[in-house]
Amino acid sequence: MNKTQEQIIKGYLANIGRVGGKRSSRKLDRKTAQEMVRVREAKRAFHRYYFECFWSFDPDLKITRDDIQWVAEQLMKHGSIETWKVGKKLCQ
Repeated sequence: MNKTQEQIIKGYLANIGRVGGKRSSRKLDRKTAQEMVRVREAKRAFHRYYFECFWSFDPDLKITRDDIQWVAEQLMKHGSIETWKVGKKLCQ
């Protein structure tokens, strides 16, 4: 491949990335974005502390926004001081 072809390909790929980025960007209000972060953190906590706090539940349980409070309660009730702090953070 010569230099010109390489430059053309790089330019083409850069353009595709730029267009894809524009299409995939979403406009979220602050509250929705914060809620999405809380759901993600609840999912992480469920999987990270599964054997400590959630061992009696299905490991493939899908955590939704309705489950955030439940995850926080289980972390604070059945875990260590570390899990208690994670649960408290989820409640905020």
